[in-house]
Amino acid sequence: MNTRRIVVCGTGIVGLAAALGLTKAGGQVTLLGPDMPVPPVRDDEYCPRVYAISPASQQFLEGLGVWAMMDASRLTPVEAMEVYGDASGKVVLRAWQAALPILAWIVESSELERVLRQAVQVFGISRQADKFRELQAGVAITESGKRLEADLLVGADGANSPVRAAAGISHESKAYSDTGLVVHLTAQYPHQNTALQWFTADGVLALLPLPDTAQGHQVSMVWSMPEAHAAQLQSMPENERNAALELRLLEATGGRLGRLTVRSPLLGFPLFLEKSGMVAAGVALVGDAAHRVHPLAGQGLNLGLGDVEKLIDVVRDCEPYRGIGEPRVLNRYRRARAEAVMAMGLATDGLYRLFASQAAPVVLARNVGMRLVDKLPMLKRFLISGASGG
Repeated sequence: MNTRRIVVCGTGIVGLAAALGLTKAGGQVTLLGPDMPVPPVRDDEYCPRVYAISPASQQFLEGLGVWAMMDASRLTPVEAMEVYGDASGKVVLRAWQAALPILAWIVESSELERVLRQAVQVFGISRQADKFRELQAGVAITESGKRLEADLLVGADGANSPVRAAAGISHESKAYSDTGLVVHLTAQYPHQNTALQWFTADGVLALLPLPDTAQGHQVSMVWSMPEAHAAQLQSMPENERNAALELRLLEATGGRLGRLTVRSPLLGFPLFLEKSGMVAAGVALVGDAAHRVHPLAGQGLNLGLGDVEKLIDVVRDCEPYRGIGEPRVLNRYRRARAEAVMAMGLATDGLYRLFASQAAPVVLARNVGMRLVDKLPMLKRFLISGASGG
């Protein structure tokens, strides 16, 4: 079989997973991107960015050989999820309702990056600590002028993907005019491995379970709220901001976890709904370079890892007489991901818009609908199955 030269542009979680998986599938892979250091692990200090890893993504990471490398004491299983409407609506989903041991794992971004980088080193994958500049006839050219010949260039270089722009792949972006605020909190009451979510007049609030610390029980907050409200909070002096946030959290959660105390810096990021054409001749996009969805379902990274898994399958199954960068081959990848990506985009955007409306009939209908869902075991199993499939 001819050597399949692959350049993966992007050294985040999705790019590292792509480089590792495509190497294991027989590709001659070069990983292109800056070699950013991973912060050392410290007791009671947790990376501000955490992800809800679905069972499907967990199985994929296990197949790559990296899941067992993670520090089990820093992984938190999610056994249940409680979703609250903005009136009396409530849905409770438990793993056992779909015959699953857990719904998801909450994992730090830094922990995933740490084990993936170790695996990349173990496999001896070639690294170019440089930035992508342009694409010329199947050659990726870096900012320093290095030329990397590639039968396939994988764009895992984030939402502002230079690879996507260089390949001329179509891209649509819609800003939500919301900001995602993240911070870790100490909770008065234990989370009991339950993820909590509230649809409020001030946006969508989620509390994700994390390991306990010396200060007490810990959760990670992700609150997507209107830009103006977020900017007002972020502009306050730290002590005043923390006090205001803690008061708003107590009101929004109804004291579900008791008092919530800020224990880390408050960070924010803008929210978008984005989609792309995914492929061009010799180029495939994965992760945020290919699509972004609202974080209310916590499925962004799962979608990206699903991209990587399917791209690996397509490359591995490619006929020996075809090039892995041929449009005919890459369109198999695009078609294989179209349904999952579209479905998640429609679902998250639809939920966002449903709860953004404050019209009285809509408020009534959505909360009645939530109460109805909570009484239908078959529908619950369907929802859990969809969320766990990545």
